[in-house]
This record gives sequence, C-alpha cells and structure tokens, in this order.
Amino acid sequence: MQKATAEAPVKKSILPKSVPYIIGNEAAERFSFYGMRSILTLFLVKQFFNPTGDAALSQQADAHANKLNHLFVMVAYALPFVGGMIADWFTGKYKLILYISIVYCIGHLLLAMFDTSLGGFEFGMLVVAIGAGGIKSCVSANVGDQFDASNQHMLSKVYGWFYFSINAGSMLSTVAIPTIYKYYGAAWAFGVPGILMALATVIFFMGRNKYVKVPPQGVNRNNLVFITWYALTHLSKKKPGQSLLDIAKGEYDPERVEGVKAVYRVIAVFFFALAFWAVWDQCLSEWTLYAEKMDRNINLGFTSFVIEPGSMSTFNTIFLLIFIPFFNYVIYPNLDKIGLKTTPLRRLGAGLVLTALSFVVIGFTHESIEHGGTPSMWWQVLAFLILSAAEVLVSITGLEYAYTHSPKSMKSTMSGIWFLVVSFGNLVTALVNSFIEDGGWWAANLKGANYEWFFVAFISAFIILFFFVSPRLKERNYITDPHVDNQVAADTTNL
Repeated sequence: MQKATAEAPVKKSILPKSVPYIIGNEAAERFSFYGMRSILTLFLVKQFFNPTGDAALSQQADAHANKLNHLFVMVAYALPFVGGMIADWFTGKYKLILYISIVYCIGHLLLAMFDTSLGGFEFGMLVVAIGAGGIKSCVSANVGDQFDASNQHMLSKVYGWFYFSINAGSMLSTVAIPTIYKYYGAAWAFGVPGILMALATVIFFMGRNKYVKVPPQGVNRNNLVFITWYALTHLSKKKPGQSLLDIAKGEYDPERVEGVKAVYRVIAVFFFALAFWAVWDQCLSEWTLYAEKMDRNINLGFTSFVIEPGSMSTFNTIFLLIFIPFFNYVIYPNLDKIGLKTTPLRRLGAGLVLTALSFVVIGFTHESIEHGGTPSMWWQVLAFLILSAAEVLVSITGLEYAYTHSPKSMKSTMSGIWFLVVSFGNLVTALVNSFIEDGGWWAANLKGANYEWFFVAFISAFIILFFFVSPRLKERNYITDPHVDNQVAADTTNL
C-alpha cells in the first residue's frame, strides 16, 4: 500500500492552459454551423426553388430544399469517421483540425459569395460539410488529450463547459442569424457565420503552443475495417461452431477481434436510433417552413415582437439545457427507486415513442396550415419540448451506450459509427424528399400532413421491431465489469 501511495500522481486543481482556446473555438464553430443551418431551407426555397411563392410549386420546391439540407447533414456526419482515422494514422488531431478549419472557412465564404448562384452555393454547402464533418470527431477527443493522471478528475467539469459552449454558440446563432437574414439579406446572414468560423480558427491557432499534441500512430491494422474485410474475404477458413469474425483471430490480435464483435453488438442497438435521426434534423429544415406560416407574434403587454422562423429551433436548446439535469437528477433516480430501472435500452425505446409523438403534434399543425389556418407557434414549441425530451433519451443515451459497451481499443470507432447513424438517418429523409420532388406516387400520397403521418408510421415500425428485438440484445458493460475488456465471453453473439 505504501508503494502504491508513493507512486500515485499528485492531483492538480489547475486546468490545462489549452482549455480556454478549445472552449472558445467550439463555441464559435457551433455558432457558424447552426447559424447557417437555421436559415438554409427557407433561403433555398425563397431564393432558388420558389422565389415567387407559387402554391403550385410549393411541394416540389420544399422537397428540393429539404433534400439538399439533409444531404448536407448526411455528408457532415459521415466524415467524422474518416477524419478520425486520418488524424490517428497520419496527421495528428492538431494539424487536421487546423487545416480542415481553413477549408471550413472557405466554404462559408462561398455561401456568402454565391447567394444568387445555385451551383456555387451548392458547392459551398459541400465544402462546409467537409469542414464541419472533418474536424468533428477530433475536437472532442482533443479535449481528453489535454489531461493526464494528475488532473483527470477535472475532465468531467471541462466536458461540461465544452457542452455548454456548444449550446451557447447554437442558441446565440439561431436568434441572431435569422434576424440578420431578415434585415440585411442572405450575403450577411451566411457571411457572419463565416466570420465566426474564421474567429474559431484564429482562437484555435492561438493555443498552438499550449496543446498536448498526441502524434499520429500510423496505420493500425487491428481495426474494424481491416478485421471485418479479412473475415468476409476468408470465409473458407470458418470452422464449425466458430463465429464469422473469429476467422480473423489467426491474422489479427484476438482481443481486438473481440472488440470488433462488441462494436457490432452496439451497432445492433444503434440501428433503432436510425429512426430518431431520420426525423430529428427535420426540426431545422421542414419545421422551419411550417413556422413561417404560423402565428409567431409574442405579446408581453409592454412590448410585442415576432419570432423569426429560423429562430424557433432555439427552443430545442433551451429545453435541452433544462431536461439534461432534470432527467439525470430527478427522472432517472426516482424511476430507479420505484423499481423501474432506466436501462439504456428502455431509455431508447421511450425516446422513440416520444419522437413519434412530436411528429403527431406537427402532423396536426401541418393539417391546420393545409386547411388555411394559422396555428399558434406554441404548437411547434410543444413539439420541440417533446422532441427535446426524446433527444435526451436517445442521443445522450446512445453516446453513453457507445462508450460503456465498447472496449478501450474501440471507443473512438464507436463515436465515429454513432455519427454514421446520424448520416444514414438524414440519407433516409433526403431520399424521401427526392422522391417527392420527382412527383408520382410519393408526391401524390405524401402531400401536406401525410408527410408527417408517413414518418409517424416509419418510427412506429421501428418501435414495434424494437420491443420484439430488445429483450434478445446482448449487453456487456465494459465500465461496470472491468474484467470483460480482456476476456472472451461464452455468450458472444455470432458476428
């Protein structure tokens, strides 16, 4: 015991000097990303696809704008997996964040320059998506790199500030950018996020001498891609009673092969989160179009004002900041006390139910609009409230599940795969809108509120499947059972 005490690191209460630069960079970057997204769909419709407001063109124009928005998000969330591998293998996190941030800034510049040219604007969207996605997986991991055994106890506090900076940046931008768009036009509305992204890059560069820079490790063959590819291309080596991935154990580290199996078990759970991500980003695209046709007047007696359509998503941030501590310190503990243990799978199931319910509210609201009504914005606020609760149950639980149910060697991989689920969800929505844009059966049957009822049915199908499959899903927590990281368990599913 004395020897252990002597070797124990002395705890420090001083934060790494690099932390303020990382927090400042994240706040400015999130301002730029959510700021441009808050007006993107509305701008595309008004500027390019239906500038005259022709009712006959409304459905196809809205679908075209929604498709582009969701394709943009799809690319932005597909690239963190690639960016993480490039940083780990070749460049290191610092160089990749710095260089891709410059690309990010160029993308914003293109949006501001080509606000009257669809081709140039679409190229700008692609460049912004590459910038946002390229750095995404590295920025949060860079926070952890700044800590060692002496100040590890302060990491959760810093991640709290990191998350606060994300929400602060997005909240400010969803209030400011729609207002700038209304009074100063699209060039400034897309230019200001570019200025903030340039500021984010400068802030990050200013901390260059203060970061702990973990060097790249070179190509690591013991990863999910190589192991899976080897197993699929050597099926002839499979022995009776052996799982598919066990084929790779002769060529790769057996512990890493077991880690890949854990990844696929988590992916089986992530599949159900796909339904959530297929609809969540619609609150920043389709819902914005509905908000424009709603009564958004706020009368406080001594003053009155109108909330801009793109600013409605600010309610999502507000509700999240309220719900995260409320669920963690009130809902979950009290449910656990009465015997309803809030396991990750139960949270996910409840989150899917709430997601469907939020779309029921939007569906009735959309029906009112279709019949010539001007429903109150508070109906959309109610939908945001329900969807935000679902986000806590699905999104935050998903990130926690990815961390706790994967071994140390696969935690970065799991974060990248979680972002891929977001990407695939947006691909689903982009495809649906693409079919509507092309006309035919989709356009005829998903007109008006039928669009929402389609997604309610889509989510409901996932919910029904989830209730059948979830009791059979194998769970293995690598945090509560520290020995499982190095053992081969008998109940591993045949992957």
